[in-house]
Amino acid sequence: MDIFVRKGDSLWHYSQFFKINLQLIHDSNRDIQVNNLSIGQRVRIPGFVAQEYQIRKGDSLWKLAQNRNLPLEALLLVNPTINPDQLMVGQTIKIPLRITWRLVNGGQTYDYKLLMNDIKRLQGVYPFLQSPSIGNTVLGKNIPEIRIGNGGKKVHYNGSFHANEWITTPVIMTFLNDYLLSLTNQNPIRGVSTSRLYQQSALSIVPMVNPDGVDLVLHGPPANDTWKQKVVEYNKGSRDFSGWKANIRGVDLNDQFPARWELEKARNPDKPGPRDYGGEKPLSEPEAIAMAELTKKRDFARVIAFHTQGEVIYWGFENAEPPESEVIVKEFSRVSGYEAVKTIESYAGYKDWFIQDWHRPGFTVEIGLGVNPLPLSQFDEIYQKTLGIFLAGLYM
Repeated sequence: MDIFVRKGDSLWHYSQFFKINLQLIHDSNRDIQVNNLSIGQRVRIPGFVAQEYQIRKGDSLWKLAQNRNLPLEALLLVNPTINPDQLMVGQTIKIPLRITWRLVNGGQTYDYKLLMNDIKRLQGVYPFLQSPSIGNTVLGKNIPEIRIGNGGKKVHYNGSFHANEWITTPVIMTFLNDYLLSLTNQNPIRGVSTSRLYQQSALSIVPMVNPDGVDLVLHGPPANDTWKQKVVEYNKGSRDFSGWKANIRGVDLNDQFPARWELEKARNPDKPGPRDYGGEKPLSEPEAIAMAELTKKRDFARVIAFHTQGEVIYWGFENAEPPESEVIVKEFSRVSGYEAVKTIESYAGYKDWFIQDWHRPGFTVEIGLGVNPLPLSQFDEIYQKTLGIFLAGLYM
């Protein structure tokens, strides 16, 4: 929501009027010199939208403010040109509306278009949210990163490395939405103060690493004739892509990282297909390259990759993980009920590479049970079990 500066205003005043943490207002207005506001300047207030309202007989700004539990100043700030003593029936004004509900509906088929629409909607209401691109897919889709918070602890979450594990994306996006709601309404989540988490951490999220693959699973082959023919060929002539994990080139993105990649390649398929083909070399695919470059650039303290199948949390690799990893995974297990498993005979994954090269905590969280793609009927249960992991990833 936009408001307009009056003489004597400050961002601190706005935080009092709208009951919004001052830091969130600062971070929503990075282009403003906070100690040098000018009259008429636009300021963004997170967590609100301005709703149009037509004046009725007997209305006054004071009554409208009282009915909506807002200070009169809040109405004056969004309506800088009106005279409160000369309201006319039928006149249209704006009224601040605090957002207290989710904008993300995670319990539905969640493709790339829906993801991008949700990011745009969230940014409109929560302008302290940043969403730079980390690169493009084989088919040219932008891969968005979502960034929230400026604290010293840099934490990263990602989902949909594997195409038919797309349910990880709406689970992550639902947590993001709940985190934003908690911050702007100053309500804790499961007793955890998210304002403290925001101050202490910088959260990076790549909610859909493999957009081309997700859309292939959900909608079938792309319109491009060349790729349409290739993916059907890679899929052994079948147009059922429910078993597809790879990117559009038939490369498994979670077998693409230089962490004993040769061992994984030796036992997996040697040509493109729905799953497990690690490519001709590590980091050959643009999606994997984008994730590697992001990880190097951001210097994360810990990473969590969300996958599906098994309700387990993998937390080790070649004994390169630090001692704190075990402490953290025990808390993840406690809050989710998921089993902590140090290692399995698997290589070349994103969290493997992170542990190997940084010697910092890295985790693969396998949500849900059943056959991939997991049914949406599991969504609510999965979210409730993983919510504690999302929070613990920030407070541990």
